[in-house]
Amino acid sequence: MIHMTKRYIGLFLRGFCMGAADIVPGVSGGTMAFILGIYEELIDAIALFGKKEFWSDIVRGKIHHAFTLPKWRFLLSVGAGILCAAALLASPLEHLLETQPTAVWSFFFGLVFASIFIVAMRVKQWIARRIVALIFGALAAYVLVGLVPVQTSEAAWFLVLCGAITICAMILPGVSGAFLLVLLGKYEFVLSAVNNRDIGPIALIGIGAVVGLIAFSQVLGWLFARYHDLTVALLTGLMIGSLRKIWPWKDGMQNIVPDWNGDTAQVVGLMILGAVLVIVVEIIATRTKSKLA
Repeated sequence: MIHMTKRYIGLFLRGFCMGAADIVPGVSGGTMAFILGIYEELIDAIALFGKKEFWSDIVRGKIHHAFTLPKWRFLLSVGAGILCAAALLASPLEHLLETQPTAVWSFFFGLVFASIFIVAMRVKQWIARRIVALIFGALAAYVLVGLVPVQTSEAAWFLVLCGAITICAMILPGVSGAFLLVLLGKYEFVLSAVNNRDIGPIALIGIGAVVGLIAFSQVLGWLFARYHDLTVALLTGLMIGSLRKIWPWKDGMQNIVPDWNGDTAQVVGLMILGAVLVIVVEIIATRTKSKLA
C-alpha cells in the first residue's frame, strides 16, 4: 500500500514537471516524460482509449468494463500533475519569460541538452538507419522552430484544430506544444484564457486535444512496438533540433554568441544546474528500478 502511494505521488510529480515544461514555448512535456522514465508507459496507457475492445464495450453498453481497461490510476496521477502545473505555474512562468527570459531559457537548455545523451543511451546499437533517423529528426525540428508565427482565426473549429496539433507536439520529445501555439498565433490567447479561467476556448482546445491525443498515441504505440530503437533515435533527433529555439542568448529572434561577463557566467551556471538535475533524476530512477527488479 505504501509502495503504491509513493508510486502515484511520484507519477503526480512527474506530471507536474511535464505540465511546467509544456507551458514554456520551445520546451516539450514529452521530453520531460522521457527524462523521468514514463514516456512509453504513458503512450501505451493513452493508446488503450483507441483500442477496438474499448469502443466495442462502449457501443454494447458495457461502460463499466470498458473503463477497467485503461490504466486509470496512472493516467489520473500524471494528468492531475499536468493540470496542477498549468493552473499554478502559467502566470509565474509568463512573468519570468517576460522579465528573465535568458535565465529561463538557459535552465531549460541545460536540461534538454543533458537529456539528449540519456535518451540516446536507450538505443541499443547506433546502426546506419538509426543515425539517419536521428539526423532527419534534428533537421526537421531545427527548421520547425525557426518558422515565423502567423495571425490566425479564433473560430471554434480552429481552436479544436489547435488543440489536436498542440497535444501531438506535447507528447513528442523535442517538439514544443507551446511553441506550436506560438506559430499558430494562439499562445498568448490560450495563456490568457487559462489565467482568466475562460471556459469556452479552453473547452474547445480540450476537445481537440483529447481527439488528437488518442489518435496520435496509436501511431506512437505502433512505432514503439515495431521500431523501438529507430523511433527513439528519431525522437532524440527532435530534441537536438529543438535546442535552436531554447538557446538562451538572442538578439531579437536571432541566436547569438555572447561576450563573457558576470551575466554570462550566471547563465552558464543555470545551464549546468539544469543538466545536473537531469543526471540526478536519471541516477535516482535507475536505482529505483534496480531495487524493484
